[in-house]
Amino acid sequence: MPHLTSRLAGTSGTGVRTGLGVPGCAHPLLAPAEWNALARPGTPLHWAVLDVDRGPGTQPDPHCLDAAGRLRNAGVRVLGRLDGVQGTRPRIELIADAHRYLEWYQVDGFLLDRCPAGREGLPETRRTITSLRALRADAHVVLGHGTHPYPGYAENADQLVTFDGPWSDYRFSQVAEWTADHPPERFCHFVHGVPRAHLDEALRVARWQGAATVWFTDRTDHGGRADPWETLPGYWDDIVSHIGTGVSE
Repeated sequence: MPHLTSRLAGTSGTGVRTGLGVPGCAHPLLAPAEWNALARPGTPLHWAVLDVDRGPGTQPDPHCLDAAGRLRNAGVRVLGRLDGVQGTRPRIELIADAHRYLEWYQVDGFLLDRCPAGREGLPETRRTITSLRALRADAHVVLGHGTHPYPGYAENADQLVTFDGPWSDYRFSQVAEWTADHPPERFCHFVHGVPRAHLDEALRVARWQGAATVWFTDRTDHGGRADPWETLPGYWDDIVSHIGTGVSE
């Protein structure tokens, strides 16, 4: 069973609504049905990531602009994906990509993917976030650690991705106790390889661990050789219906 603290367990009765955070579907030309489904009215999305070509690409893409525009018209935040390469990518490159996302696609914020998680990476990450908010003051910033980072990161970003991996690890995962000091809206979980029969269990794990933004899919990474986020889950209608009506015990 996942490790639970008494304070986290109490979140199940707070009325916090679980919603979906989309890590990034394939290009709209390759996945038109996926982007159309995301823009459907009433879909319980907190935000969706736009990844044109491992970033914003080298020139504006009209297909991506159209897809992003339809999502924003539906009231969904669109985040541009910035690859932090575990803190090794120069900040000037990240900010240049962010500027392109804003100029070309009018994004609402950013997912700083492959963000460092250690204490030593915090000062530079903080400076990057300051620079991003200088470009857009109300930018929604999500840090894609994929694991529980040093607690100080939570003081700088809107949300942290504290799990990114397979269901086989997630169902027995442990939550860091410091997360109990923050509301569930601050945390995101991305889980692939979740069988339909275990979808309810996965939602319970997220709720008890205090993560209000989730992405669960039955797609897998095939041993690291594929991107499990490129297409929608096979049970897309089920998860939309379940979350859209409110998750409860």
